[in-house]
Amino acid sequence: MSQSTHSSVVEQQRVLITNKHGEKLVGLLHETGSSVIVILCHGFRSNKEYKTIVNLAVALEKEGISAFRFDFAGNGESEGTFEYGTYWREADDLRAVIEHFNGANRVTSAIVGHSKGGGVVLLYASKYNDIHTVVNMSSRYDVKGLMGEIEDRLGKDFMQKIKEDGFFDVKNKSGTISYRVPWEILMDRLNTNMHEACLQIDKNCRVLTVHGSADDLVPVPDALEFAKIIPNHKLRIVEGADHGYTSHQAELTYIVSSFIKQALEEDREKSSQ
Repeated sequence: MSQSTHSSVVEQQRVLITNKHGEKLVGLLHETGSSVIVILCHGFRSNKEYKTIVNLAVALEKEGISAFRFDFAGNGESEGTFEYGTYWREADDLRAVIEHFNGANRVTSAIVGHSKGGGVVLLYASKYNDIHTVVNMSSRYDVKGLMGEIEDRLGKDFMQKIKEDGFFDVKNKSGTISYRVPWEILMDRLNTNMHEACLQIDKNCRVLTVHGSADDLVPVPDALEFAKIIPNHKLRIVEGADHGYTSHQAELTYIVSSFIKQALEEDREKSSQ
């Protein structure tokens, strides 16, 4: 339990939502009683308890804005099997969450994603035109960087190896297999075209991209590419921040919550005209 600035106790309610594949997604609703809700999406091999996601939910609840953080299928407490890529599949999970709250007469005012989750919210916005405020934190634009990472791990002829074996195993530092990537899943990831998707985002959809200047996982130029092609776009580079904003949580939550608050005020002004 935490205390909001509106002097009311904010409850965290456990919510189960079934996705299109019949898998139960588990989430926590930070319920402030607001009519609007913000949905928070975690990154690769992460979950709803990731520090950045939790801190954003708390920051929003302090502003009196309800927030929902959940586990994608195959992650955290949600049902399903973990898979490497599947960005569009996670966009479908997000669709199930938004439709759930639509059915409960709640308006999803914004979708926010970190890392892979940032890519998912952008893909969602490119396919559906029902959310007009999107926050992309540190997501990857160019798969060439991803190819470089795999090449470093498996060698220059890795594509031929994967084709022959039908998969590759990702191991941790101790040499234990962390997860397996089948050929078709790798192809699905490499064929997820963020450039083409972002060109489909409606000009009335406000998009904020936040990126750390010291991100050594996804380079800053990826953020600059989003700024070039998304029509209604703001870019904030957080100086010195790494991929997880380890030492910059307060700055990140301020940037994101301020953007969402401003968007809500603009929406209220439009609806009152």
